[in-house]
Amino acid sequence: MTGGAQVMWDEAVTGYNFGPEHPMDPIRLALTMRLVEQFGLDRTAKVVAAKEAGASTLRLVHHAEYIDAVRRASESPESADGSYGLGTADDPAFAGMHEASALIAGQSVGAAEALWRGDVLHAVNFAGGLHHAMPGTAAGFCIYNDASLAIARLLELGAERVAYVDVDVHHGDGVQATFWDDPRVLTVSLHEHPRLLFPGTGWPEETGGPGAEGTAVNVALPPGTADEGWLRALHGVVPELLDSFRPTVLVTQHGADTHIEDPLAHLAVTVDAQRAAASSLHDWAHEYAAGRWLALGGGGYAVVDVVPRSWTHLVAIAAGTPIDPETDVPEEWRQLVYARTRASAPRRMTDGRRPAWRDWHEQGYDPANALDQAVLATRRAAFPAHGILP
Repeated sequence: MTGGAQVMWDEAVTGYNFGPEHPMDPIRLALTMRLVEQFGLDRTAKVVAAKEAGASTLRLVHHAEYIDAVRRASESPESADGSYGLGTADDPAFAGMHEASALIAGQSVGAAEALWRGDVLHAVNFAGGLHHAMPGTAAGFCIYNDASLAIARLLELGAERVAYVDVDVHHGDGVQATFWDDPRVLTVSLHEHPRLLFPGTGWPEETGGPGAEGTAVNVALPPGTADEGWLRALHGVVPELLDSFRPTVLVTQHGADTHIEDPLAHLAVTVDAQRAAASSLHDWAHEYAAGRWLALGGGGYAVVDVVPRSWTHLVAIAAGTPIDPETDVPEEWRQLVYARTRASAPRRMTDGRRPAWRDWHEQGYDPANALDQAVLATRRAAFPAHGILP
């Protein structure tokens, strides 16, 4: 294992574009990479482009007839009629959809392969994290599930156990569904309560299929959860599970849509807490997975104020050169943002918060607190299968 970090990037991933009215604006990817470059992170981490995922790789997760349907919709977008989830308001068909989706998947699979070969300890594909795509349908802005494909490739290569931790505001339903019956894969998702937010799944009682009980873990957070509660939930669930499961590789999804400014959800997290979560997950990769860490992007629809800063922090942490939150955002990047979007960019890499949280074991459980109720519900549902006391 040589150490170091790798950032997966090909400018063509910005071709994953559902159109000007769609919230998943690919400019968030371009602006993130430009900010990564402004901080010199493209010199401290190796920037690598992988090829599109081919048919045999896509079939590790996706049904052949679904891949064929994506190809047809990609060639003739006007023919997509909602079948296989294609041509809907969430997933409108566009020319080149298959190629752009397969390219993003290829970056995540390529990152997984680099980790397994020992080329690097950490790899980041912030264009990835498309966690809603199911084996046979598109869903939630996601065509191919690159996270599931990366995990499937790791298993194919010989990984004995893979842990997946998803901190997007939406439930990581596609990854959970793919590995529901597979005891080799632990999926942990922290998300806004499914009663209030797409996709309507991710209840604490969803814990895995026969023979894989306890390998699906869901924390359903109350709306309005802010930094302290969000980090309390993360620390109150994840490290004990990783300690028990002992993954060969840790895969994480860092959707930035938990942010208070995100237009599609109802949590109140800051960039500072997102940075703290990324730092903890990095540390847990070293503590529980011999340092092997694949970090993916995900949702995030405050495309100027939030996403680029959050994922640049993620890249910096993976590269071993974390950015002080008080650091000024480079003026050249701010000018680029204005030229591209006519929006004013943030001035610092912080939202001005210093996140702290009460430790689950040291501070105790408050039965009147909705956040604590959510964490306890998850622990009671999933922990006994791991031999851990709730």
